[in-house]
Amino acid sequence: MQDTISPGEARVDTLPGKMLSQRAAPGNKTGTAVSAGGSARLQYFYLRNEQWGDAPKDNDGFVMARFLWHGAVQWNSRLKTFVQLQSSLANGKNDMSPVDENPLDVHQAYVHYKVPLSDSLSMLLRVGRQEFSYGSQRLISVREGPNNRQAFDAANMIMQRKDLRLDAFFSYYVAARNGIFDDGFRRDTRLWGVYLVKNQVPVLKNADFYYLDICKKQAAFEDGTGMEQRHSIGTRIWNKTGNTMYDLEAVYQYGRFASKAIRAYTVSLNTAYRFNRCKYEPEIGIKTELISGDKTPGDDRLQTFNPLFPRGAYFGLAALIGPANLIDVHPYFNCVLHPTLDWGMDLDIFRRYSTRDGIYGPNVALIYPGANVAPAFIGSQLATNLEFSASNALALTWEFTWFNAGPFLRAAGNGKDIIFTAVTLQYKFSSN
Repeated sequence: MQDTISPGEARVDTLPGKMLSQRAAPGNKTGTAVSAGGSARLQYFYLRNEQWGDAPKDNDGFVMARFLWHGAVQWNSRLKTFVQLQSSLANGKNDMSPVDENPLDVHQAYVHYKVPLSDSLSMLLRVGRQEFSYGSQRLISVREGPNNRQAFDAANMIMQRKDLRLDAFFSYYVAARNGIFDDGFRRDTRLWGVYLVKNQVPVLKNADFYYLDICKKQAAFEDGTGMEQRHSIGTRIWNKTGNTMYDLEAVYQYGRFASKAIRAYTVSLNTAYRFNRCKYEPEIGIKTELISGDKTPGDDRLQTFNPLFPRGAYFGLAALIGPANLIDVHPYFNCVLHPTLDWGMDLDIFRRYSTRDGIYGPNVALIYPGANVAPAFIGSQLATNLEFSASNALALTWEFTWFNAGPFLRAAGNGKDIIFTAVTLQYKFSSN
């Protein structure tokens, strides 16, 4: 499902679909190479009882389309330039945002320069607009699920050797806007930090350590609005070999929000086992998360966790709830029906961490306040999906979700069950 990112995947994915073509420039004998490619994604969504019956009714669903084009020049073994345009279009959707529709803009444009420091150690400097993706993408992701991927105007230094990688970056978030070439440089949200990945760790196998600092001029939680400066210190232990996979992560946050002190945290576990020698290679797994919420509205502290820039489809493509003020348990099952066809299903059970705080969306926007609503149980979500990969370039995915509204949703709003279905067709292409 969309919310499961296997540990061991690339920590930084700046080239969606990777380079699909690469060739030397005609007549060039210096090693200069150009490459180009992109992807097109078309999606149809239908929701019955959107936002549990509190959003305007939509009888026929809506369509989204996203196009990405990129070109790169590898000038020599050290210097590279990369430019990527993004066009995100939507039709028929109620309450449209720039994340749904952003007709045309520069999504990435950067220069990177590689400095070989020794036979085993190298340094990469990357400056310009770029995507970030770290760890399991719980805190910093490319936001693949929603229609418009996110990026940062940044300077990034990457030190790497065989079993160690260190990223240090300073950036400003690029806020999507609904015009053409209007996603300009803005200072509203600043993010900087360091992210260390150590492989071949005795017993633990792989470990990540990180510090992130975000400063937002204007943030909003149920407990108020104001300037937010939040520090996140986290660690992640993960591995995937043979049949087994595990991913354990813990984050502690502190800082200031308006006149309040921030004290928040999350702990998550994702573990799975795949029966590789059995027919259909079935995999069973379970995820669980503890994500803090505010305990006492109006006091001098804020305990609501901020997931920063997480995957938009955090709990599946339906993206009904975001990772704040939650306790969730998530068993799941996947199998390979055919070399080109995968099937998965999962169940998410949600409860509020604090009954004095509300529930939030994937973008940390408050969906329902909760200070005066007694029930803690939010509901359960049953989902299934089929993914057909016709080739490395062409994939078709169908997803169905039923959200069974619990006592909290019935007390906070209409509390109707949600039915969601979506079909996604994605094609990656090259200039060759």
